[in-house]
Amino acid sequence: MKKLILGIAIVASAFVFGQKDANALNAQLQAANKAAMDAYNAKNYAVAAPKFVEVYDLLKTAGQDNKIYMYYAGLSHALANNSDESIKIYTDLVNSGFTGVETTYTAKEKKSGQVVNLDKATWELMKKNPDYSDFKTEQTKSVEPDLYETLTSLLLNAKKGNEALVIIEKGLAKFPNNAKLKEAQTNAFLQSGNTDKFINGLKEQLAKNPNDATNWYNLGVMQSKTPATVADALESFKKAVELKPDFADAYQNLVYTTIGDDAKIVSEINALRKDKPDDASKLIDARRERFNKALPFAESWYKVAPKNIDAVTTLKEIYVVTKNMDKVKEMKAKEAELSAAAPAK
Repeated sequence: MKKLILGIAIVASAFVFGQKDANALNAQLQAANKAAMDAYNAKNYAVAAPKFVEVYDLLKTAGQDNKIYMYYAGLSHALANNSDESIKIYTDLVNSGFTGVETTYTAKEKKSGQVVNLDKATWELMKKNPDYSDFKTEQTKSVEPDLYETLTSLLLNAKKGNEALVIIEKGLAKFPNNAKLKEAQTNAFLQSGNTDKFINGLKEQLAKNPNDATNWYNLGVMQSKTPATVADALESFKKAVELKPDFADAYQNLVYTTIGDDAKIVSEINALRKDKPDDASKLIDARRERFNKALPFAESWYKVAPKNIDAVTTLKEIYVVTKNMDKVKEMKAKEAELSAAAPAK
């Protein structure tokens, strides 16, 4: 999330209320604006959010529908972890077509040299006043991309994948090259249960950035769920550790994917031992071969995560199957050491 740009000052010259109590209203605006900015700068976002709403409401009372303050309120709610409030405000802003683009009007007072902020109508009138010069306008940058990105992130964090997809599609229609929305779309596909689109999204991202170890890992996880793509999963995990040599989770998945469903294989072996010993022997040999292939991955997993008891136990079991008893003893000792050091449950 972007930090708020709080250089916008509410000044009396910016408002033309046409009311006898204009001064009182302006005083309220000044006070609410100061309270909002002070709270935000102090990182007291829960206080800042309603104060920004108050500024918006006061301006609206004066006939100015300046939604930038609702944007500030939504962002403050997000930073305060008030997700529901933030989602509501951001959704309203997206649906309203809000961009945050504002035009400021300034002029310089010749006598004092002071630059003053003016509303558009006053700025136009002042052009005829010989006491003022240097009439300028300036547009603020659009916050619309940030608005879509933040709302999408809030919805995904709230596990609202389907709602996030609606916002993402709307955002990508306006900003088709937005990398953050593309990445969020992939995550939203997974969260909403559309695994095929999730996988395709990962592949698209990897085509653009083949050096993203996390995306290779995520692709491997999805590929490992289908027997037909297990070999592809192994290649994806290998690519992940190639790019990130300390990627413990990727090594773990390389081990488990290489070994496969070992409990099922052991059950089949036990069922065949008595009546079909030759068939059982073939399964035993094939099992040992898979464990030998998994061994270097398990050793790498242990190397990058030596205090992970799962890594230690798995490596110990692989040494048992591959009949390396010295290493079995070493891993048993390490396993006992880690178990003793673990906090009591």
